[in-house]
Amino acid sequence: MCRFSVIIPLYNKSSYVGKAIESVLGQTFRDFELIVVDDGSTDNSAEVAKACLDGHSNATLLHQENAGVSVARNNGVAASNTGFLCFLDADDWWEPTFLEEIDKLIDDFPDAGIYGTNYTIINETKHKTRVAPVGIPDGFERGYINYCKAYSKHMGMPLHSSSVCILKRVFIEMGGFPSGITLGEDFILWIHIALKYKVAFVNKTLSNYNQDIPVNLRAVGQLHSPAGHMLWNLQDLEDQETSNADLKALLDKLRVYGLMPYFLSKQYHKEAVQELLKVNWNAQPRSILKEYRLPLPYLRLRYRLFKLGSFIKTSLKHIK
Repeated sequence: MCRFSVIIPLYNKSSYVGKAIESVLGQTFRDFELIVVDDGSTDNSAEVAKACLDGHSNATLLHQENAGVSVARNNGVAASNTGFLCFLDADDWWEPTFLEEIDKLIDDFPDAGIYGTNYTIINETKHKTRVAPVGIPDGFERGYINYCKAYSKHMGMPLHSSSVCILKRVFIEMGGFPSGITLGEDFILWIHIALKYKVAFVNKTLSNYNQDIPVNLRAVGQLHSPAGHMLWNLQDLEDQETSNADLKALLDKLRVYGLMPYFLSKQYHKEAVQELLKVNWNAQPRSILKEYRLPLPYLRLRYRLFKLGSFIKTSLKHIK
């Protein structure tokens, strides 16, 4: 049995998946199996993946009808044959020592249920590359972290879908990735694990989060129905939210910053208002309080102008 199962969900990422696969096949730590799950792609993603995997006995390409990233990852796990699961999105890639460092982290911190590394956020269109602001203390190198407190500090995800490793038994215990969630399915799984198990982290940028892809291929930046949004699907944490101050602080920050586009929309305004009633507004910055108290027509106009300005700026860069 191999040490790790690496699972790549794939949907219409033909321009990117080759780099993702090659970054796995080029790992310095060799004891792994690679499972790519094509989620009913309508471009030539499956063909690109197959060409990259041919000749590698530890690599498998699976196919399913389009059912979403959660189902694709869960089906990859079902086909896996190891005790540790690593996930890599098809438009991201790893540094060569990702698995090597994760292996060391597991040996040194065996009580964790989930392991993570720092990562680089890349957007070549905006000419920006930066280390993710994951909220860990200055000078921290490796060890256990308080996931909720770290996330709350800068609102940067300490655990990203392309920078984690999970014990398979913990994954199964938690029920895997929730199907039907279109935004934040990974966060729902991470937070449930972090509330029950320790989180081990190595402060090295070993994964690359690629934001330089078309908006229609990204979950972030679009409005999702409440049924598919993570913040409307955390009812089972209500009791813990009242007793865990770090969890409460994180969820409230995610609400006030993440729900503003929904608050401004006509389609989901009422649902956003209802969810925002859960927030402890006394603990929020005065600046965010001021934002929500501004007249709604003014806020909507300003938001539309901001979106228009961003579109024009991006279009001009592509012309250059």
